[in-house]
Amino acid sequence: MGPLTETGLDARIALTRGTLRVDVTLAAARGEVVGILGPNGGGKTSAVLALAGALPLEQGHVVVSGATWERAGRARRLPEQRSVGLMLADPLLFPHLRAVDNVAYGPRSRGMAARTARARARLELERVGLGDLAHARPGELSSGQAARVALARALAVDPELLLLDEPLSALDPETRARTRTDLARRLHDYAGVTVLVTHDPLDALTLADRLVFVEAGAVTQVGTPGQVLREPRTPYVATVVGLNLYAAQADSHELLALDGGCPLVVGTSPLGPVWAAISPHAVVLHRGPPEGSARNAWPMRVTEVTLRGQSARVSLTGPLELIAEVTLASVAALGIQVGSDLWASVKATEVGTYPR
Repeated sequence: MGPLTETGLDARIALTRGTLRVDVTLAAARGEVVGILGPNGGGKTSAVLALAGALPLEQGHVVVSGATWERAGRARRLPEQRSVGLMLADPLLFPHLRAVDNVAYGPRSRGMAARTARARARLELERVGLGDLAHARPGELSSGQAARVALARALAVDPELLLLDEPLSALDPETRARTRTDLARRLHDYAGVTVLVTHDPLDALTLADRLVFVEAGAVTQVGTPGQVLREPRTPYVATVVGLNLYAAQADSHELLALDGGCPLVVGTSPLGPVWAAISPHAVVLHRGPPEGSARNAWPMRVTEVTLRGQSARVSLTGPLELIAEVTLASVAALGIQVGSDLWASVKATEVGTYPR
């Protein structure tokens, strides 16, 4: 279901946890999926716990579908009074209950008759493709199936707000891909607001309608996946979307001075403070100084090599920090390993720039 006009979530979450001051604003229409991303300890889980009512606000508010769940210093609904569905990395299924009874537990705990709750549970299991496993116990389910049971349980109470905190992080890559597809299909038909917390860029980019990046307790960028991919605004965001990003000053349209002093030749740039973005695929590695047409070339040292299928991400340090993505054949041909001294080059036309 696409975004609807009715406001689903309007929240400002301001609180302190330990030494971290969290001040995060979230807004979404009904039917939208909001992805929250950020480094560990940045405030993502604190925001989710506050939405669920597990952490009280020091300032701010939580309004869901027009109803005030909390306003700091005034009204506050307890967690059990909030219409919330929660799914975590650990499905936390009751091992002694069959799948249908795990899913029916939520409706039963809210006063629904046993027969009605089990009928609703069967419907939710059908919606996540597990109708034929309704009578299986958790020990008889795969990890992906258990995750889908947990999703069905979260949705069986008809929540206004669905909170997914790293829901796929415990799955192996193949199971994760299949479960991600199932999750996307189910969320498409969910009419409430979904808040998804994840470290995985693919989860965020494929499941969320809008991304909110939270770093050191504050929102650093908000946008659709397409907007974020085109113009990341912090080095962390650039890392998530797989780009090298540098703060720079453009005093001419073709030459930048990166913060730190390194010059960078570009095809064209707006003047003033800008971001410069370079795709790792645009970085070419050489044994010695390159002889081609690239106008940017630097002596570098390899600090890390990470294999990704048939390619490798090579972290480099030198006049600037840089990540290159090359084929395994290039790794072998250049003898790339940690400590190797290489040259890196980037064509001016491969550098994207936009105002800071």
